[in-house]
Amino acid sequence: MTAITVRPQRHDAVLFDLDGVLTDTASVHCAAWKRLFDHYLAARAGHHEPFTTADYLDHVDGKPRADGVLDFLRSRRIELPRGAPSDRSDAETAVGLGKRKDRYFRDALATGGARVFDGAIGLLVSLWEAHLRIAVVSASRNCALVLESAGLTGLVDVVVDGVVADELGLPGKPDPATFLEAARRCGCRPSRSAVVEDSSAGVRAARAGGFGLVIGVARVAAPHDLRDVGADVVARSLCEISVTTSGRPWRDG
Repeated sequence: MTAITVRPQRHDAVLFDLDGVLTDTASVHCAAWKRLFDHYLAARAGHHEPFTTADYLDHVDGKPRADGVLDFLRSRRIELPRGAPSDRSDAETAVGLGKRKDRYFRDALATGGARVFDGAIGLLVSLWEAHLRIAVVSASRNCALVLESAGLTGLVDVVVDGVVADELGLPGKPDPATFLEAARRCGCRPSRSAVVEDSSAGVRAARAGGFGLVIGVARVAAPHDLRDVGADVVARSLCEISVTTSGRPWRDG
């Protein structure tokens, strides 16, 4: 088992991706994307390979929905206009398809809820006790819904999600803008902050943002893939990450 330690002497905040790191909603997202793209490809002329887990990791994981739609369809040599935020879910645009996928995701979440990964709550509590700030940085516009469903809302100081990114005009991962905004809202420098990510796009973003520690979580991606794009260390589970007990004598807020 990999020994990974977050130290209050070196870190003031820890920024987590949500889906696939804290909650087992990446599998729900993947299933919603597969439902969307398999139906969409089947309705088009010609033969198209169905959507796979590899496609999820390579093209859509960790990205804003419209970017994921465009990237995946380009991998199948299909071009589609991005569309406008006002597009309906039946529109033949990246925004429209993204909204259709969102409907599938919400339907699945309402049926099965959001499962919290082993070690997640224990790690968050340990970070609170060590007086570190905690942020969730996610491309999802359903971040607040997932946190509430998982019972994690009260353990998080800052949330920068797809809604916030749209409001501020922030580009999605692998650009570091959302991570940098979360660190700013935590009142912490990136160099004094750690990031925990399971996607290549997220790891690239954290590395590009100059964060002091980038922890990859290899639940689906291969450990060497996360190291190759910038992870300092890689764990298989949050259970492999510990927090030293010594820290600042109080936690404001």
